[in-house]
Amino acid sequence: MMETKIDGRNGAISRRVFVGGLAALAGFGATTFGAGDASAQASAVAQRIADHFSSVKTMAGEFVQFGPRGEQTGGKFYIRRPGRIRFNYEAPSPMRVIADGKSVVIGNMKLKTWDIYPLSKTPLNLLLSERIDLRSRMVRDVRVEADLITIVLGDRSIFGDSTITMMFDPKSYNLRQWTITDAQKKDTSVMIFNVRTGIALDDKVFRIPYDEVRNKRRGG
Repeated sequence: MMETKIDGRNGAISRRVFVGGLAALAGFGATTFGAGDASAQASAVAQRIADHFSSVKTMAGEFVQFGPRGEQTGGKFYIRRPGRIRFNYEAPSPMRVIADGKSVVIGNMKLKTWDIYPLSKTPLNLLLSERIDLRSRMVRDVRVEADLITIVLGDRSIFGDSTITMMFDPKSYNLRQWTITDAQKKDTSVMIFNVRTGIALDDKVFRIPYDEVRNKRRGG
Protein backbone atom coordinates (compact mmCIF):
# COMPACT_ATOMS: atom_id res chain seq x y z
CA MET A 1 0.00 0.00 0.00
CA MET A 2 1.30 3.46 -0.85
CA GLU A 3 2.30 5.63 2.06
CA THR A 4 0.91 9.16 2.11
CA LYS A 5 2.05 11.99 4.36
CA ILE A 6 -0.23 14.78 5.44
CA ASP A 7 1.21 17.83 7.16
CA GLY A 8 -1.63 19.04 9.35
CA ARG A 9 0.21 22.24 10.26
CA ASN A 10 -0.89 23.69 6.91
CA GLY A 11 -4.42 24.87 7.42
CA ALA A 12 -4.59 23.65 11.00
CA ILE A 13 -7.81 24.54 12.78
CA SER A 14 -7.52 26.90 15.72
CA ARG A 15 -7.68 25.84 19.34
CA ARG A 16 -11.13 27.38 19.74
CA VAL A 17 -12.62 24.29 18.11
CA PHE A 18 -11.16 22.09 20.82
CA VAL A 19 -11.92 23.95 24.00
CA GLY A 20 -15.17 25.43 22.81
CA GLY A 21 -16.68 22.15 21.70
CA LEU A 22 -19.56 22.21 19.29
CA ALA A 23 -20.57 25.74 20.27
CA ALA A 24 -17.43 27.08 18.63
CA LEU A 25 -18.57 25.67 15.32
CA ALA A 26 -21.69 27.80 15.18
CA GLY A 27 -20.20 30.32 12.81
CA PHE A 28 -21.89 32.17 9.99
CA GLY A 29 -22.21 30.53 6.62
CA ALA A 30 -22.66 27.02 8.01
CA THR A 31 -25.38 24.60 7.00
CA THR A 32 -26.58 22.18 9.65
CA PHE A 33 -28.51 18.97 9.08
CA GLY A 34 -30.01 16.95 11.91
CA ALA A 35 -29.96 13.16 12.04
CA GLY A 36 -33.24 12.97 10.14
CA ASP A 37 -31.68 14.83 7.22
CA ALA A 38 -28.36 13.03 7.17
CA SER A 39 -29.46 10.88 4.21
CA ALA A 40 -30.42 13.97 2.19
CA GLN A 41 -28.16 16.55 0.53
CA ALA A 42 -25.66 16.85 3.37
CA SER A 43 -25.11 13.11 3.27
CA ALA A 44 -23.85 13.21 -0.31
CA VAL A 45 -20.82 15.25 0.73
CA ALA A 46 -20.40 13.85 4.22
CA GLN A 47 -20.70 10.21 3.13
CA ARG A 48 -17.94 10.66 0.56
CA ILE A 49 -15.72 12.05 3.28
CA ALA A 50 -16.68 9.27 5.69
CA ASP A 51 -16.02 6.64 3.01
CA HIS A 52 -12.62 8.16 2.29
CA PHE A 53 -11.75 8.09 5.98
CA SER A 54 -12.96 4.51 6.30
CA SER A 55 -10.80 3.47 3.34
CA VAL A 56 -7.68 4.57 5.21
CA LYS A 57 -6.78 1.37 7.02
CA THR A 58 -3.66 2.60 8.80
CA MET A 59 -2.55 5.99 10.11
CA ALA A 60 0.27 7.28 12.26
CA GLY A 61 1.37 10.74 13.26
CA GLU A 62 1.49 13.28 16.04
CA PHE A 63 -1.31 14.67 18.17
CA VAL A 64 -2.16 17.44 20.58
CA GLN A 65 -4.87 16.70 23.11
CA PHE A 66 -6.92 19.24 25.06
CA GLY A 67 -8.69 18.03 28.19
CA PRO A 68 -11.94 19.25 29.76
CA ARG A 69 -10.10 21.82 31.88
CA GLY A 70 -7.98 23.07 28.98
CA GLU A 71 -4.95 20.99 29.91
CA GLN A 72 -2.73 20.23 26.92
CA THR A 73 -0.67 17.12 26.17
CA GLY A 74 0.88 15.69 23.03
CA GLY A 75 2.54 12.64 21.61
CA LYS A 76 2.33 10.09 18.83
CA PHE A 77 -0.61 8.00 17.69
CA TYR A 78 -1.16 4.86 15.62
CA ILE A 79 -4.42 3.60 14.09
CA ARG A 80 -5.20 0.35 12.31
CA ARG A 81 -8.74 -0.23 11.22
CA PRO A 82 -10.88 -1.81 12.53
CA GLY A 83 -10.69 -1.20 16.23
CA ARG A 84 -7.02 -0.52 16.93
CA ILE A 85 -5.42 2.63 18.25
CA ARG A 86 -2.47 3.59 20.41
CA PHE A 87 -1.52 6.91 22.02
CA ASN A 88 1.99 7.35 23.38
CA TYR A 89 2.05 10.56 25.40
CA GLU A 90 5.19 12.66 25.62
CA ALA A 91 7.07 12.97 28.91
CA PRO A 92 6.40 13.92 31.58
CA SER A 93 2.99 12.31 31.02
CA PRO A 94 3.11 8.60 31.95
CA MET A 95 -0.12 7.75 30.11
CA ARG A 96 -0.77 5.18 27.38
CA VAL A 97 -4.05 4.45 25.62
CA ILE A 98 -4.31 1.20 23.66
CA ALA A 99 -7.22 -0.48 21.87
CA ASP A 100 -6.75 -3.93 20.35
CA GLY A 101 -10.10 -4.37 18.61
CA LYS A 102 -11.88 -5.74 21.67
CA SER A 103 -10.83 -3.67 24.65
CA VAL A 104 -9.40 -0.24 25.33
CA VAL A 105 -7.06 0.37 28.25
CA ILE A 106 -5.78 3.54 29.86
CA GLY A 107 -2.48 2.93 31.57
CA ASN A 108 -0.27 4.95 33.88
CA MET A 109 3.24 3.66 33.19
CA LYS A 110 4.64 5.36 36.29
CA LEU A 111 2.12 3.99 38.76
CA LYS A 112 1.67 0.74 36.81
CA THR A 113 -2.11 1.04 36.93
CA TRP A 114 -4.59 0.17 34.21
CA ASP A 115 -8.28 0.81 33.52
CA ILE A 116 -9.93 -1.44 30.96
CA TYR A 117 -13.23 -1.03 29.08
CA PRO A 118 -15.02 -2.89 26.27
CA LEU A 119 -14.17 -0.97 23.09
CA SER A 120 -17.73 -1.51 21.83
CA LYS A 121 -19.06 0.51 24.77
CA THR A 122 -16.99 3.62 24.01
CA PRO A 123 -17.52 6.26 21.30
CA LEU A 124 -13.94 5.57 20.21
CA ASN A 125 -15.34 2.45 18.57
CA LEU A 126 -17.13 4.65 16.02
CA LEU A 127 -13.89 6.38 15.01
CA LEU A 128 -12.25 2.99 14.46
CA SER A 129 -15.13 1.21 12.76
CA GLU A 130 -14.79 -0.52 9.41
CA ARG A 131 -17.20 1.94 7.81
CA ILE A 132 -19.12 4.98 8.94
CA ASP A 133 -22.66 4.74 7.58
CA LEU A 134 -24.35 8.13 7.73
CA ARG A 135 -27.74 6.55 7.18
CA SER A 136 -27.54 4.88 10.57
CA ARG A 137 -29.30 6.07 13.71
CA MET A 138 -25.90 6.84 15.24
CA VAL A 139 -25.67 10.09 13.28
CA ARG A 140 -26.58 12.95 15.59
CA ASP A 141 -25.59 15.86 13.36
CA VAL A 142 -23.85 16.76 10.11
CA ARG A 143 -22.48 20.27 9.64
CA VAL A 144 -21.20 21.50 6.29
CA GLU A 145 -19.01 24.63 6.28
CA ALA A 146 -16.67 26.10 3.70
CA ASP A 147 -13.57 25.01 5.61
CA LEU A 148 -14.85 22.14 7.75
CA ILE A 149 -17.16 19.14 7.63
CA THR A 150 -18.32 18.02 11.06
CA ILE A 151 -20.00 14.68 11.78
CA VAL A 152 -21.38 13.91 15.24
CA LEU A 153 -21.98 10.25 16.10
CA GLY A 154 -23.52 8.65 19.16
CA ASP A 155 -25.92 5.93 20.27
CA ARG A 156 -27.83 6.51 23.49
CA SER A 157 -28.61 2.81 23.85
CA ILE A 158 -24.87 2.03 23.96
CA PHE A 159 -22.99 5.19 24.94
CA GLY A 160 -25.67 7.14 26.81
CA ASP A 161 -25.17 10.84 26.20
CA SER A 162 -21.53 10.44 25.10
CA THR A 163 -20.72 11.41 21.52
CA ILE A 164 -17.77 11.65 19.18
CA THR A 165 -17.42 14.60 16.82
CA MET A 166 -15.15 14.13 13.82
CA MET A 167 -13.94 17.10 11.79
CA PHE A 168 -12.68 16.78 8.23
CA ASP A 169 -11.04 18.99 5.62
CA PRO A 170 -13.71 19.34 2.88
CA LYS A 171 -11.08 19.57 0.13
CA SER A 172 -8.68 16.78 1.00
CA TYR A 173 -11.23 14.72 3.01
CA ASN A 174 -8.53 14.23 5.65
CA LEU A 175 -9.44 13.89 9.30
CA ARG A 176 -8.16 16.90 11.22
CA GLN A 177 -9.47 16.35 14.72
CA TRP A 178 -12.04 14.68 16.89
CA THR A 179 -13.77 15.48 20.16
CA ILE A 180 -15.25 13.00 22.61
CA THR A 181 -17.98 14.52 24.77
CA ASP A 182 -18.86 12.48 27.85
CA ALA A 183 -22.18 12.19 29.64
CA GLN A 184 -21.28 15.22 31.78
CA LYS A 185 -20.78 17.28 28.58
CA LYS A 186 -17.02 17.47 29.14
CA ASP A 187 -14.91 17.55 25.98
CA THR A 188 -11.60 15.84 25.26
CA SER A 189 -10.30 16.91 21.87
CA VAL A 190 -7.47 15.59 19.72
CA MET A 191 -5.88 17.39 16.78
CA ILE A 192 -3.65 15.29 14.53
CA PHE A 193 -0.83 16.41 12.21
CA ASN A 194 2.17 15.08 10.31
CA VAL A 195 -0.05 12.12 9.45
CA ARG A 196 1.17 9.18 7.39
CA THR A 197 -1.30 6.71 5.91
CA GLY A 198 -0.98 3.31 4.28
CA ILE A 199 1.88 2.22 6.52
CA ALA A 200 2.55 -1.23 7.96
CA LEU A 201 1.72 -1.50 11.67
CA ASP A 202 2.53 -4.69 13.54
CA ASP A 203 0.10 -6.36 15.93
CA LYS A 204 2.47 -5.71 18.82
CA VAL A 205 1.84 -1.96 18.50
CA PHE A 206 -1.71 -2.59 19.72
CA ARG A 207 -0.96 -5.37 22.18
CA ILE A 208 -2.57 -4.95 25.59
CA PRO A 209 -0.62 -6.45 28.53
CA TYR A 210 -3.64 -8.34 29.86
CA ASP A 211 -1.69 -10.20 32.54
CA GLU A 212 -0.50 -6.93 34.03
CA VAL A 213 -3.96 -5.38 33.68
CA ARG A 214 -5.60 -8.30 35.51
CA ASN A 215 -3.00 -8.36 38.25
CA LYS A 216 -3.46 -4.67 38.96
CA ARG A 217 -7.24 -5.00 38.95
CA ARG A 218 -6.90 -7.75 41.56
CA GLY A 219 -4.61 -5.51 43.58
CA GLY A 220 -1.55 -7.62 42.84
